[in-house]
Amino acid sequence: FSGLVTLSAEAEKIRYVAIGDSYTICEGVSEGDCWPALLTRHLLDAGIDIELTANPSRTGWKVEDAIREELPVFAEANPTFATLLIGVNDWVHGSGIKKFTSNLILLIDRMQKQLPRPERLLIVTIPDFSCAPRGETYGYGRNIAKGISRYNAILKKQAQERGLAVADIFPLSQTFCNQEDMFVDDGIH
Repeated sequence: FSGLVTLSAEAEKIRYVAIGDSYTICEGVSEGDCWPALLTRHLLDAGIDIELTANPSRTGWKVEDAIREELPVFAEANPTFATLLIGVNDWVHGSGIKKFTSNLILLIDRMQKQLPRPERLLIVTIPDFSCAPRGETYGYGRNIAKGISRYNAILKKQAQERGLAVADIFPLSQTFCNQEDMFVDDGIH
């Protein structure tokens, strides 16, 4: 990610904040094994001076919850780098594409305004939870992969319009089908 290389070259300590939902707080996984913590460790191992300053993400939160509850923590942490992985609960609870998009734009805009350079925000796509042992429980008869793909297209479009990098984890998540050991005890994460 070029923004991190730039940060490293500037020799400043990177203050990293992860914003999102259960996938970002890593429901069912220890804090040290959560992907934002792993990302931080990998970057430290690569010689990049980074600290995971905050991860205010919560299970069940939609974009509007992140705006209300996570943005104040984000601002107080004064990050120089951030990740955003959110949207699955907007789809599960049927927020609708129009509401999701308008809330997402507001969230991304506010995050970018807080960062010293707007391109220091990494967007992460929503994984396909249809492969999870209890995934169908949360699909409510809808095609999960198709629905999540629509929301991911919105995430990617917003990232592209802003010149932001995207970590597309959707295809990787689809490789976990029939691998129950890839999911935590709740059968969904």
